[in-house]
Amino acid sequence: MTKPLNVGMIGYGFMAKAHSNAYAQVNHFFDLSHRPVLKAICARSADNAKVFADRWGYESVETDWRKLIGRKDIDLVDICVPNNLHAEIATAAAQAGKMILCEKPLAMNGPEGLKMVEAVEKAGVPNMVWYNYRRIPAVTLARRIIEDGKLGRVFHYRAKFLQDWTISPDVPQGGTATWRLAVEQAGSGVTGDLLAHCIDTALWLNGPLDTVNTMTETFIKERKHNLTGKVEKVGIDDACTFMGRFANGSLATFESTRYARGHKALYTLEVNGEHASIAWDLHDLHRLQYFDHRDEGRLRGWRSIHVTDHGGGHPYMDKWWVPGLQIGYEATFVHQLADFFTGLKESKPAMPDFRDAYQTQLVLDAVLQSAKDQKWVNVAKG
Repeated sequence: MTKPLNVGMIGYGFMAKAHSNAYAQVNHFFDLSHRPVLKAICARSADNAKVFADRWGYESVETDWRKLIGRKDIDLVDICVPNNLHAEIATAAAQAGKMILCEKPLAMNGPEGLKMVEAVEKAGVPNMVWYNYRRIPAVTLARRIIEDGKLGRVFHYRAKFLQDWTISPDVPQGGTATWRLAVEQAGSGVTGDLLAHCIDTALWLNGPLDTVNTMTETFIKERKHNLTGKVEKVGIDDACTFMGRFANGSLATFESTRYARGHKALYTLEVNGEHASIAWDLHDLHRLQYFDHRDEGRLRGWRSIHVTDHGGGHPYMDKWWVPGLQIGYEATFVHQLADFFTGLKESKPAMPDFRDAYQTQLVLDAVLQSAKDQKWVNVAKG
């Protein structure tokens, strides 16, 4: 019999929809000891919160996140608000003894992230950060292939995340819809928004980054601010490219931009080792490309692994449809939630927890510092 676990969601934007869908679906596909109950949704606008609650099945509405955290009938707080609000809410939730799921990046910067880590560890509350791309079956399979040593010594790791939605100077900054363009709300631009995903996956697949060298650019220097109505300086990065060196000696190249015409969400990664290479593309998310130099010469070449098999041990896929039928982006949140609930049952953290996500935050800090100083910067050790 499953144990109900009451969820309080803070925020009602895109990620709140993705998380709410995961709460609604997870017990349909996974055998778990816990069953999420959508107890309350919190937003500053009661009307908007009510619309969201009715659509997704939340039982009640709050307009003050402090009241939601203070409710005795809330077990878990899910933070889906702009980055500058993560630390205050997470710290208060930890002090109230609530489980915490927080959107990425963990914080505005490393020092703020460390305080969040210390708060949840002092309180002893289960916690996790929604770096969902780890849970794409093909990416999880890549991790297992690397762990099995099939690549041998790793030489290169490269990743890119490209979008094009901010090219127009008419796109404003700040407020509810475009807070990611306002430095006071987001902390950074594509670095914290897009490269954070790439970095988290890289650290998970290839280990810690030691040092980075960065170039950033803000192409449109001023935008109208939604909150003040004034044309103000843009403080975030529109594009970021950096090199790096991993602790295992391999070299890194990362690129992200919101100025790549024709790309809405192109996230790709490739890892090259002494024996084999792997490559993956979000636009074809159920396929993992694999090349093994040890294959017989006349048959040697890139193979496309359709990651949907059950008997083949493809991660998560035995919970879904018959082999050959793919799943989508939304399933990654279901997988992450299932892993979180499994961790509760087994008293093991579901990664990335706050401390794990703090490592990504330290890389983000080093990347931005390198761009500012225009020199190589060592990544701080967490």
